[in-house]
Amino acid sequence: MIKTFVNAWKIPELRKKILFTALIILIFRVGSVIPVPFVNLADGLDSSVYAGTFIQYLNIMTGEAFNYGTIFAMSITPYINSSIIMQLLTVAIPALERLSKEGEEGRKKIATITRYVTVGLAIMQSTAYYFFLKNGGYLSTSASGAEFTGFWAVLQALTIILCFTAGAALIMWLGEQINDKGIGNGISMILFAGIVSRIPTMLANLFSPEYGYFRYGGVYYALSPIVVVIMLLMIAYIVWMDNAERRIPVQYAKRVVGRKMYGGQSTHIPIKVNMSGVMPIIFASSILSLPPTIQLFVKNPSEGWQKFFDVFASDHWAYGIMYFFLIIFFAYFYATIQYNPIEMANNIRKNSGAIPGIRPGKPTSDYIGKILSRITLLGALLISVVAIFPILYSQICSLFLENGMNISMGGTSIIILVGVALETVKQLESQMMMRHYKGFLD
Repeated sequence: MIKTFVNAWKIPELRKKILFTALIILIFRVGSVIPVPFVNLADGLDSSVYAGTFIQYLNIMTGEAFNYGTIFAMSITPYINSSIIMQLLTVAIPALERLSKEGEEGRKKIATITRYVTVGLAIMQSTAYYFFLKNGGYLSTSASGAEFTGFWAVLQALTIILCFTAGAALIMWLGEQINDKGIGNGISMILFAGIVSRIPTMLANLFSPEYGYFRYGGVYYALSPIVVVIMLLMIAYIVWMDNAERRIPVQYAKRVVGRKMYGGQSTHIPIKVNMSGVMPIIFASSILSLPPTIQLFVKNPSEGWQKFFDVFASDHWAYGIMYFFLIIFFAYFYATIQYNPIEMANNIRKNSGAIPGIRPGKPTSDYIGKILSRITLLGALLISVVAIFPILYSQICSLFLENGMNISMGGTSIIILVGVALETVKQLESQMMMRHYKGFLD
């Protein structure tokens, strides 16, 4: 990876793209520390109160910008949600499906619709965040200490909501600039930068006396070497999982066109084991975090409701079971959207190809569907290991660490970091390969 960046830096055009991408990330990080007017969150939200809720998830995805009510508090989450909604609607609505098959023009129209949906979602999330800040007492007050009323209250609400919405729209534009003038993969790069910004805080906690030691037999042992080894093993495991693929062999028949013969070659269809990436984990964690988030707005719940909310706490045994099955469900759901066995079989037959030992048509689509089902299950089990392990790790640490403290090791964050890093390296390698390619005039 380091060698790839060094080689890319030697090419003037790629060097400009890398510097431009770094500039965009710098702008993103500067905006992540500029507070919105009328918001009083200098000390941030209380992480102990919002642990395991959707607020903690947003805080991780935004690089703690959400925690301090800054301009980029919404970060890239409205755009990610908008992209997911458009992917689902493209499958459900025939008009959007036809639009997606119209080539570059169709994709541009879908991208435009995605931007409008992003702004709409940003307004909704910003409004909800405003009411959350208002109910929590995190808004600025008048000189006498009273809340603003009348015109000034409306002005305060509009200013906060519009600033949050403008920040989300600006981040979407910054991501598109990375795609156009940078090294590409802009949205993922911004998400990557937000997660990386939390690493210094994690390291500070790791090596602090309060969090960095565990007690066993009355003796304190350093926890940091164990965590570093575990993190390295998880990164190696994710790299192996990300590169693993199942190859379906395809044999193309020979064709004679004029005086030339085409085809007659053997190739394969690569299907990644982890074809859905981190999306099942994001979907599952979002759903499971909704009940604890609703609990924040319920004052003095009854005993029955309190037991219901306790089930969705991250330290409850039922949470891990629900998390596991939701990951498998969404892995199948997302794989169904991405791959269509019937369409794949038709494309193979149109190109005079066939899978050895499988008859064309329905037997081919059934065979591909069977392989996809098995690969999806295997990929879901592999990513569920990454997702469930932090929960088990926290439970083990709570038995030995002083005052029940533990160090959070987010499997979702690690998958995103490793996945974006690998994708960026592949993009740089492909761009370098294009610039070193010699045509027939060279």
